[in-house]
Amino acid sequence: MSERDDLPRDIEALTALVIAQRVELESRLAEIEHLKLIVAKLKRMQFGRRSEKLDREIEQLELRLEELQIKAPAVAPAVEQPKGEQTTQPARQGLPEHLPRERVVHEPACTCPDCGSPMRQIGEDVSEVLDYVPAHYKVIRHVRPKLACPACERIVQVPAPSRPIAGSYAGPGLLAHILVAKYCDHLPLYRQSQIGAREGVQLERSTMAEWVHACFDLFNPLLDALARYVMGAGKLHADDTPVPVLEPGRGQTKTGRLWTYVRDDRPAGSAEAPAVLFQYSPDRRGEHPKEHLKPFTGILQADAFSGYGHLYGERIQEAACWAHARRAFYELHQANQSPVAAEALERIGALYAIEAEIRGRPPDERAQARQARAGPLLESLREWLRHTQARVSKKSELAKAVSYILTRWTAFTRYRDDGRIEIDNNAAERSLRAVVLGRKNYLFYGSDAGGDRAAAMYSLIGSAKLNDLDPEAYLRYVLERIADYPINRIDELLPWNLADALRGEPPLELAA
Repeated sequence: MSERDDLPRDIEALTALVIAQRVELESRLAEIEHLKLIVAKLKRMQFGRRSEKLDREIEQLELRLEELQIKAPAVAPAVEQPKGEQTTQPARQGLPEHLPRERVVHEPACTCPDCGSPMRQIGEDVSEVLDYVPAHYKVIRHVRPKLACPACERIVQVPAPSRPIAGSYAGPGLLAHILVAKYCDHLPLYRQSQIGAREGVQLERSTMAEWVHACFDLFNPLLDALARYVMGAGKLHADDTPVPVLEPGRGQTKTGRLWTYVRDDRPAGSAEAPAVLFQYSPDRRGEHPKEHLKPFTGILQADAFSGYGHLYGERIQEAACWAHARRAFYELHQANQSPVAAEALERIGALYAIEAEIRGRPPDERAQARQARAGPLLESLREWLRHTQARVSKKSELAKAVSYILTRWTAFTRYRDDGRIEIDNNAAERSLRAVVLGRKNYLFYGSDAGGDRAAAMYSLIGSAKLNDLDPEAYLRYVLERIADYPINRIDELLPWNLADALRGEPPLELAA
């Protein structure tokens, strides 16, 4: 008996068999595509300290892929890397000119080693090495002499200078350093305690925790002023990220959220200062952004999180993020070398090329350029997406990426007609990098109150960095003054109002 004798003889039965095998094949290919995408994502997450749980998950997925690929046909051949994806080696930069130079001269012998005659200099070779001198602690002794009048016995003494934290020996520089080390350089307090101990300074973690809490109380009026400024914008970028938070009494962690709201209109030629406001919530329910955005009216640029959906209407308009849409195609191309994903990347890349040329121009100029140049590209892209959607499996990851754009087309194209809007939400995503890096160093926040403190410090440090200020210098300046500062002038301590003072200009003249 031949190998083919078990096949049906009539055409209808053969047709049914072929159709069934085709359905099975499409299902298997869709699963392969999905698993490859997940593996690619997990491998990109797998850096720094290795996670055994993550390793096991990757191994299990790859075993499943092997099973499927044994029976599956070869996938589409690799295509050439899309334009804009090539990586280049960064050029070596010269050492910063503003750093102090210490000259070390290596003098040879003054006489000739061959004949003993005196030598004369004919030139020199200079090379530079970047070195580091460790920072150091110091004690400032405030001495207040007492003066007595011999005639009337009056005693005069200058009042003691106020301290950021009453009764504490922590100076403003030390407090600023602890805050920036924790929330900008991602050093937990116990590590800072160990570093201090190496220099002979005992800083208990519990003491530093009390200082952080006291600084949070000091900064509250300033944070209120920052929130008023951010929410007074006509356009905001919004995003959120999960953070682990310890549940008191249970010894377990829950997932809280840090929300970011960024005001930054510099790409549209605005001279208004950029700023960022973080808010903490114990969960991701949509009521939280609703509460945060109560004072806001304008354009909200965000991802497709359903919690934002009920906000959109007359008061708040939605603008979608092309970087978010592009990421899905990029991941598909990285996982499967899909030529369809490669074409999507090229089409979206053409939109970004226009943005690179008009960045920094006024809103009306940007709108005109977009309508003239991006408008036809967007219409062509829409037709291509519709055609692609009709010919790919509805279960595939590619179909999901296409549908994500088409179902939100109005929000994706709103930027074309409004020059204030950006093409993407990268401003919000950039602001979350510090949180993501810090999350890798902390096991968890100790409580919901710890999440609130983190949001406050990320707001002040992030706003200082957006205004090109050294966050430690900024916090030191504020901590030197805020305890005695008039509450009705607290806006003067916002980062952009201190830029001249912190860059070496004369300090602010304070009215009497």
